[in-house]
Amino acid sequence: MTSPDLDTVATPPADPIIHPTAIVDPTAELASGVVVGPYAIIESGVRVGEGTRIDSHARIARDTRIGRANRIGHGAVLGTEPQDSTYRDEPTWLEIGDRNIIREYATLHRGTKSSGKTLVGHDNFIMAYAHVAHDCRIANHVTLVNSVNMAGHVTIEDWAVVGGLVPVHQFVHVGCHAMIAGGFRVPQDVSPYALVAGQPLHVVGLNIVGLRRRGFEAVQLSPLRNAFRILFKSGFNTTQALDRVTAEVDLTAEVHHLVEFIRASERGVTK
Repeated sequence: MTSPDLDTVATPPADPIIHPTAIVDPTAELASGVVVGPYAIIESGVRVGEGTRIDSHARIARDTRIGRANRIGHGAVLGTEPQDSTYRDEPTWLEIGDRNIIREYATLHRGTKSSGKTLVGHDNFIMAYAHVAHDCRIANHVTLVNSVNMAGHVTIEDWAVVGGLVPVHQFVHVGCHAMIAGGFRVPQDVSPYALVAGQPLHVVGLNIVGLRRRGFEAVQLSPLRNAFRILFKSGFNTTQALDRVTAEVDLTAEVHHLVEFIRASERGVTK
């Protein structure tokens, strides 16, 4: 195949375009419109969906599954062995959905025998040098800013934003539409819709700017404000606060999710 000008490929062609310096295992499956840049490495059993672009020097390790219309940046490393001392080369994998942007030198590891896989959903933005560890679950429309470092088994729900240089402790659960300010350690779960910052990490308030950008209206925001006031500003313990919220606040879908998230937390929630 001929070498393309990778910066001018606008409409994906019918067949994959593979730079002559790239190394692609014959068992890898590349769908139509896939573009593979110089010196990229694609290992055995990899599957890449239509229109995905893999930039130069990226490595896609064995059995990684990548969906459609993704952009994999220069030097990114996907699907390599988990950094887990109990891993014994079990057949596990990394699964990535559609329309994700994964920037330069990001590292995403495959799962362990604990769950079998690391999952990344759709429309996420994973910036340069971010790390997604084994058995993590990233939902949809999540933003991981530069050099986020996730330990294993972390779950991040839809539309959450994790600021730059943030280390996230293993098994932490970050709720939907939450915003974690840059540079602060996350040792406990972060409630949905919360803006958190500081050392120690604490709830600053409702992530009102993010929610308005997502189209939330007053009928949704007002009950959330009331719930946040009781949960995080009243001085009640968690059990008392949850009881007050369920008794006094309109249990919209958002408030219900907030309450159930806190009730289900195993690490405790950031307050």
